[in-house]
Amino acid sequence: MAKKTILDLDIGIDDTMALMEALENPELDVIGVTTTFGNVSQATSQKNALDLTDMFGHPEVKVYPGAKHSLTDDEVYETEEDLWEIHGKNGLGEVVLPESAREAETTEAVDFLAQAIDEYGDDLTIIATGPLTNLALLEQKYPGKLKQAGNVTIMGGAVGVQGNMSPCSEANIVTDPEAAKIVLEESGAPINMVGLDVTMRVMLDRDRVNEWRKLGEIGDKLADVVNFYIDFEEKETPGLGGCSLHDPLAVAVAANPDLVTMVPLDIVVDTEGEMRGRTIGNVKTLRSSENPVNVAMMVDADRFEKQLNRDIQNIIKAAEAK
Repeated sequence: MAKKTILDLDIGIDDTMALMEALENPELDVIGVTTTFGNVSQATSQKNALDLTDMFGHPEVKVYPGAKHSLTDDEVYETEEDLWEIHGKNGLGEVVLPESAREAETTEAVDFLAQAIDEYGDDLTIIATGPLTNLALLEQKYPGKLKQAGNVTIMGGAVGVQGNMSPCSEANIVTDPEAAKIVLEESGAPINMVGLDVTMRVMLDRDRVNEWRKLGEIGDKLADVVNFYIDFEEKETPGLGGCSLHDPLAVAVAANPDLVTMVPLDIVVDTEGEMRGRTIGNVKTLRSSENPVNVAMMVDADRFEKQLNRDIQNIIKAAEAK
């Protein structure tokens, strides 16, 4: 039976692919999307969630408004101009999609998460591919609630490789390390951490992306979206020929954990100084058998890349047919 699944997204380009993988993966039954900030503002993430779920033929997937800023900020988060080159100002590489006629739900993300955990318990999977603010707010409002979920899979962190925002920090974690500390150190939730250790090992190349154009107008638009991301990654790493697959890999691991090899670690999140945003194993508890975070360290890249490309093509075909 497919796992009841909530996606917690800051919808940029790789989140878009993550949403497609979640909607198409037979192991997952997406019951809602909670939105947050990160790649874009929460408001833009919310709009993208509504537009994309409609375009993919899944208007039954409701969208719930979440955190607008980190735990330590008071002002609404907006991406700065120097970040627009990664996902575009609209989070979709400046590609304009048909606008959804739907509105987001009036229930806040935190309350929806709590209600879903109460209803589904061990049968619920939560996949978070942005900053962990919504999950931390859940813990603050409903202490102990997160550990009642069956699984929490996050895209974030870097344990054995350099970070992508500083030598030691990954973007989702460093955007709100105080939230990450609550979730990873204090919640006791059953967590799979899918970080740069594995997401940098998988790639989608431009030739595969351009194959989507043969599938119709939706495929053409999505190829434009993802090629924007590839352009940025090739600028950063000349000759790369594609883009890393951070968020969609987290979704695939939530559905099929055997895609990766995991190491159990008691993860510590640094919140101060030069190491702010670092995620690292606690050396004092390495001998303990009660390490709450399973950290992905190796991935079957070929299997995943083929699976993602197949699922993306299938959801485009289905959407074009509607």
